[in-house]
Amino acid sequence: MSTDANARERDEASLEGGYDPEAVESRWQDRWVDAEVYAYDGDPQRDPNTVYSIDTPPPTVSGSLHMGHLYGHTLQDFAARFQRMHDGEVLFPFGYDDNGIASERLTEKELDIRHQDYERREFQKLCREVCTEYEAEFTDKMQGLGCSIDWNNTYKTIEPRVQRISQLSFLDLYEKGREYRKKAPAIWCPDCETAISQVEMEDDERHSHFNDIAFEVAGEDPAREEFVISTTRPELIPACVSVFVHPDDDENQDLVGETARVPIFGHEVPIIADDRVDMEKGSGVVMCCTFGDQNDIEWYQAHDLPLRVAIDESATMTDLAGDYEGLSTEEAREAIVEDLDDEGYLRDRWEITHAVQVHERCDTSVEFRVSKQWYVEILDHKEEYLEAGQEMDWYPEKMFSRYRHWIEGLEWDWLISRQRDSGIPFPVWYCTDCDHEIMAEREELPVDPLSDEPPVDSCPECGNDAFEPEEDVFDTWATSSLTPLINAGWDWDADEEEFAMDNPELYPFDLRPQGHDIISFWLFHTIVKCYEHTGEVPFDATMINGHVLDENREKMSKSKGNVVAPEAVLSEYPVDAVRFWAASAAVGDDFPYQEKDLTAGEKLLRKLWNASKLVDSLAPADPDEPAELEAIDRWLLAELDDAVEELTAHLDAYEFAKARDRLRTFFWNTFCDDYLEIAKEREDNPSTQYALRTAHRTFLELWAPFLPHVTEEIWQALYAEDGKLDETSIHVRDWPAPQGYEADLEAGETAMEVISALRRYKSENQLPLNADLEAVSVYGPVEGFEDAIQNVMHVRELDVLEEPPEITTEVAAIDLDYSTLGPRYGSKVGDIDAGIESGEYEIDDDAGVLRVAGEDLEDDVFEVELERTYSGEGEMLETDSAIVILE
Repeated sequence: MSTDANARERDEASLEGGYDPEAVESRWQDRWVDAEVYAYDGDPQRDPNTVYSIDTPPPTVSGSLHMGHLYGHTLQDFAARFQRMHDGEVLFPFGYDDNGIASERLTEKELDIRHQDYERREFQKLCREVCTEYEAEFTDKMQGLGCSIDWNNTYKTIEPRVQRISQLSFLDLYEKGREYRKKAPAIWCPDCETAISQVEMEDDERHSHFNDIAFEVAGEDPAREEFVISTTRPELIPACVSVFVHPDDDENQDLVGETARVPIFGHEVPIIADDRVDMEKGSGVVMCCTFGDQNDIEWYQAHDLPLRVAIDESATMTDLAGDYEGLSTEEAREAIVEDLDDEGYLRDRWEITHAVQVHERCDTSVEFRVSKQWYVEILDHKEEYLEAGQEMDWYPEKMFSRYRHWIEGLEWDWLISRQRDSGIPFPVWYCTDCDHEIMAEREELPVDPLSDEPPVDSCPECGNDAFEPEEDVFDTWATSSLTPLINAGWDWDADEEEFAMDNPELYPFDLRPQGHDIISFWLFHTIVKCYEHTGEVPFDATMINGHVLDENREKMSKSKGNVVAPEAVLSEYPVDAVRFWAASAAVGDDFPYQEKDLTAGEKLLRKLWNASKLVDSLAPADPDEPAELEAIDRWLLAELDDAVEELTAHLDAYEFAKARDRLRTFFWNTFCDDYLEIAKEREDNPSTQYALRTAHRTFLELWAPFLPHVTEEIWQALYAEDGKLDETSIHVRDWPAPQGYEADLEAGETAMEVISALRRYKSENQLPLNADLEAVSVYGPVEGFEDAIQNVMHVRELDVLEEPPEITTEVAAIDLDYSTLGPRYGSKVGDIDAGIESGEYEIDDDAGVLRVAGEDLEDDVFEVELERTYSGEGEMLETDSAIVILE
């Protein structure tokens, strides 16, 4: 930007009139981007301790901005803006997660098509086109939040550079023996028609039926004729391969070793003892089908049972189901129950509600199917990943328990292959004769086996020259888990024959910000991948944000009709007011959306604007510091030092709500309501002029991470020097540090209370603020501030009392909490009321009880209102810390 352009920019920034957030916010958002104010200039030689790097979550490109995006990214920006001022260099990148199921579904919905109707490459092209449109829209909306993102550092999880890194990760883990391909039972989503991992399942309460079904005992001389099995999934009966009884189940031990005949379908299965049977559930006898749940899989593997596949990849019954072939599982369930009833096998049926495992992306009940899939081995390294998590700082600390519980509950290795069209392909081919795996060469990545040739002419195992490409693609989390390595420029250095980073100064990253709902998805998998590749934990700290709830503290959902759209909020309120709202809750807590915080933010912007105009009228722009500051001015700057120290500690610990509230109270109450009123009476005083400008500049800097637009406008209008915006912006200034001012903070605070009380007295009595007060006595710690009180409030004679004035304290009323009192004391309530009314009671302050009508009432059922009266001459005013007598 030229000097003339910079001058025009400062001229446009003005305090004339009222604050116009609509014009100001969009103008600064554009200029910050144009001037690259937030650009990070990477330097491999830079000391990592001088860089603050943020491993930002790449949002799924699957729709519009929601309140979670708005809230989460604003919290990240608080950290980025504070650290940029506090420490200097900050990398705040942005990514788009545009590969996998989410982008496929978006494309199908947007274009009203089905991926099955397109050739794979053609459908992938359509996905890229749709995602590009949504990414542009998402970029505009993120800029509209005023986030200090470095738009020179962006990535897409499907772009060639990222595909290369993702395939490199796969090859590295494969060579380390951390990955394997196996034909085994896998969690399957019938709607998405792909295998999924354990992390992609969640429980959902659904209505169903328990069915008591009779099985005959086969053989010439059976122990009994039949037994009953309770099941919610009768459609799995054709896949039944065994029946199990617990070894300690005495009532059913006679069945062990016998053979059961499966009703309707007629095939016979063994009855086996196994201690995984839940004896408290149903009849205590359970059928094993391939597959209904995790227990079925364990029994199948432990007892080498046969495989019977009755349900295909789309949750449709196979030919094994006989007459029910072609029906959906739901249709087959009802038809089989009806036939069981007709043939006398159904003994009972009743409705239940139970937890069903569903795919979190589509809410479809999952199945378990045998298929060949790729896995990352993690079960044998659970302790290492737990220790890695303990090396990080957690904000809030309580979120570590979620990470620990996830690891402790893991039952599956990480399944990373997906049977989808859109995604990063596995760089693998297979020999058509011996199925030997042929891996791509590192220097050739990224590759697509469907269009690229393998790196060998013949199989190194058997000599065959025909190969079959892998058609599966990576799970999207297999790539998203590499974001620290993507942002640090991780790649294979062929010359050095080792992995290296373009920007090693960024790694490990300082912060991983994210929602608590993806601790098991994103955070855990990132630790797995990066720890395996680098031997280091990928970030020093993680900041876990909660969810935005509706005003009744319920989760927002379209079905409930309680969704608050960010577009509607941003059209009604300034961005800075929305950011003020985002700092209203402790990090990690779910919190309700309440407009009162937005309204409060809007009022604060006006307060900051009007206070700035007043300061500008009361003091020159850059006054010299006088040789001796007056007591009240020195006190203000000492209080400011204290606030700076406290705010810095809060922001370092990601305690944005505490920082916001501390700053607002000090700025609004102490500075605006009290000190500015004093300054009006002392506008020609050099000490006050210096304190005013020093405090005002500091307040702008302290508010800058929270309110970036209004602070930039005021700063440029009042304080910016000549230079480019990336040098003069308030957002690249050094964070304030305590300047070492010393004062009796308690005495100064009390003096401010006295001044405020006297000002209020004059106002209520319709006296001008410069009216003289003949004599005022003060009881309270105001030593050293007597002159300030006298001069500001025009007090001719001020007396500081060593003893408290004669004050009588009487009980004005006793309020009872009848909602608690009634259930506790019943018929005695009338006597208690009468005793209080007649004054026949005793208050024991030491014991905290009210003695009345023969009862000792505890302090949770009563509240005493006291009335204080002054019996001497004059009028008494009270503050929190002082008593003021006007004579």
